Amino acid sequence: MATSKEQKRRVRDYRARQDVHEHKRRRRVRDNIFAVLAVVVVGAVGIAVTLHVQGQRDDELAALEEETQASDPAETDAFEDEVIVTDAVPDATLAEDRTWNGSLTINGVELSVELDGAAAPQAVSALVASSQDGYYEGKICHRLTDSDGFKLLQCGSLTGDVMGDPDFQYGPIENAPQDDVYPAGTIAMARQGNNPNSNGHQFFVVYEDTTIPSDMAGGYTVVGNVTDGLDQFVDQVVSIGIQDAAPDGPPNEEITIESLLLE
Repeated sequence: MATSKEQKRRVRDYRARQDVHEHKRRRRVRDNIFAVLAVVVVGAVGIAVTLHVQGQRDDELAALEEETQASDPAETDAFEDEVIVTDAVPDATLAEDRTWNGSLTINGVELSVELDGAAAPQAVSALVASSQDGYYEGKICHRLTDSDGFKLLQCGSLTGDVMGDPDFQYGPIENAPQDDVYPAGTIAMARQGNNPNSNGHQFFVVYEDTTIPSDMAGGYTVVGNVTDGLDQFVDQVVSIGIQDAAPDGPPNEEITIESLLLE
């Protein structure tokens, strides 16, 4: 009888151990399944996030590339020193190595101007040619600034906005101030940051002493000065103000070039 009881106990213990073993085995399988599912889910989320971020970066890069293609000169190295021109840019000899006098009329205010064809022959040639073919008539002054030490009106864009002029760009920078100071009345050429070969039709008129730090390309080509009419320009044009009371942006009302006449 004892032997029979002992055998039954051993069977019970064996089955109990089997049950424990089976329970552990099932739990391991379940845990493994959960772990695999977790990895799959995390991986899927990671892939989705990566694709989303990559998609955003792709969109940003595409937009940047589109903007660059729209504004950069074709086949131009931004840091070469040689003169870069497109077929549309007049020869620098048009400036005749002399002073050009004339008038720039903006929103009914006539500014007397003087351009230095000896100091900035390529830029002055471009302005002279553009004035002669009537390019500037009706062009928009799209940017006005009004912060401490940075006061100017930028004009002459082909499309009336900040985009460059891909059909009309040249370099290098000419006659930039060594101290980065552009006195009131200065007329200088606008360009892309860090690109000395991106001068085009756009220029800016400084209405109070302004400091513009040089970038990797240098300063900005100074073509001449306003010799008369600056006070009236400030009173009647600059006073229009900037949208949303910002220190830099589009004017509250449209500012338009009526004419640029040079002789």
